[in-house]
Amino acid sequence: MDGQLVVVGSMSVWSLCEHHMLPMNLQVAAGYLAEHQVVGLSKFGRVAQHYAGRLQVQERGVSGHEMSYTANRHFSIVLLDEAIADLVNAHARLDISQAWGDGTAVAADGTHMDTCLDNLLAETSVRYGKPGGIAYHHISDTYIALFTHFIPCGVWEAVYIIEGLLKNTSEVQPTTVHADTQGQSFPVFALAHLLGFDLMPRIRNWKDSTFYRPSKQTEYVHIDALFGEPGKHVIDWDLIESQFRHLTRVAVSVREGAISSSTLLKRLRSGACKNATYAAFREVGRVTRTVQLLRYLTDAPLRRRVTAATNKVESFNRFSQWIGFGNCGVIADNDPIEQEKAMKFNALLTNAVIFHNALDIAEIVRQLLDKGWEIDPDDLAHISPYLTEHIDRFGEYSTHELGIQPEAYDPKLDVDFTPLREQDLTAAGLGQAA
Repeated sequence: MDGQLVVVGSMSVWSLCEHHMLPMNLQVAAGYLAEHQVVGLSKFGRVAQHYAGRLQVQERGVSGHEMSYTANRHFSIVLLDEAIADLVNAHARLDISQAWGDGTAVAADGTHMDTCLDNLLAETSVRYGKPGGIAYHHISDTYIALFTHFIPCGVWEAVYIIEGLLKNTSEVQPTTVHADTQGQSFPVFALAHLLGFDLMPRIRNWKDSTFYRPSKQTEYVHIDALFGEPGKHVIDWDLIESQFRHLTRVAVSVREGAISSSTLLKRLRSGACKNATYAAFREVGRVTRTVQLLRYLTDAPLRRRVTAATNKVESFNRFSQWIGFGNCGVIADNDPIEQEKAMKFNALLTNAVIFHNALDIAEIVRQLLDKGWEIDPDDLAHISPYLTEHIDRFGEYSTHELGIQPEAYDPKLDVDFTPLREQDLTAAGLGQAA
């Protein structure tokens, strides 16, 4: 019998459940590899009784170490991006998501993430005064995260605005992007315009911004003071025309992935003023930013939309940090790939909770409709899916239920959200008319 497996099963023992402190009857099986001798059957019973004297977990599931090993071995950044895109697509098919937006706008912003003091890949943030990195999110107007990545503190965040839009593989493809004040850089404005995105950041201290004239002779009746002295701050259209072919070639290279937008914008920001292509990017950015500044000043509904969008991404940052409570939110990995994966895991879990909350909200609305309530879509627009009161973060995570197929959810909701979209179109039309 050398080398053979000997198994004795159907041994019944009593023990106590660690979670509920209640007695439970266990059916135990034990085995061993025979090596020149055979173990008596009575010893199997004594071994079973020995272990039954300890507290037992009725549903042990999977340990944290096993989950960590699986994540490190079998999950890649590409797979996590695909999972996030699948959740975004499922969320976009829910009727309730129409209460919050149509997916055409996105807001980009970053939040500080702590790292260990001895993490050589982290940098000390001048803004926060402690080591760490930046979790940079692109949040749709429907509250869900389209793309997330982890960047160093010392990097200018605005260079990643375009990259997140291009790497977003979901069915939700926004054309308008909002950001905080640092998003109003000339190169960022220029590249966004060349790629077909409408960049409209939140603009603070606009009085200190420079407005550029289309020509030296151009003067305005009521707003000429915004453009400074006559004849100054004039756009060099000849430079744009001479370099436009190079600009479009660079934009196509970025769109096709030949060069990353963040790498390009870093080089453009490095101050290579003698480079003609850089100067042309700067001029296109001046044109675009001047137009956006004038839109921002004259369009009150636009200012409200920009503020609402940037508030959403800030709310998402708080919500995602509330969910990512493990290890007190500190990223312990030194590997940049693992740091990136940690951010994407957090974004994936946050999106899953948002999706679940959206389903719960829709179910409650259906119950109210069945009782004869009249639901105003404008009321639903003021409900955020960043709900936490019903979530028990420190409860039991039962991994044994992972194989259970959930029931099909109903994406339909008998509420007409057309008036909300008509309000958006009306506000946009008034802004363009102004």
